[in-house]
Amino acid sequence: MTKHFTEKAPAAIGPYTQAISVGDFIFTSGQIAINPATNQVEETTIEGQTKQVCENLKAILENCGSDLTKVVKTTCFLSDMNDFAPFNAVYGTYFTEKPARSCVAVKTLPKNVLVEVEIIAIR
Repeated sequence: MTKHFTEKAPAAIGPYTQAISVGDFIFTSGQIAINPATNQVEETTIEGQTKQVCENLKAILENCGSDLTKVVKTTCFLSDMNDFAPFNAVYGTYFTEKPARSCVAVKTLPKNVLVEVEIIAIR
């Protein structure tokens, strides 16, 4: 197992790492809409937060020698399922290869964000 870290994505806010690779597989921790330049959640809309989450995931994958076209599975957490359509609109511009996905509504997410996404990818 190899742990991965990039300053182009937010540092962990708990006892975990941004990503771990095992062979050709990459497993990311859930990413929320923290801007790594400021270490703050700046976006307040589902669209803005989804874009930041996807940019964070993109940076992590690039650091691991992969990219969003090599994502095989995503798990998406929304704080409100009423955000499903606008979330999908942004998500679809990043995950153009349409990986397998689960999307669920949860009661609360860290820092009260609207969305969190974790992925499994290959190199």
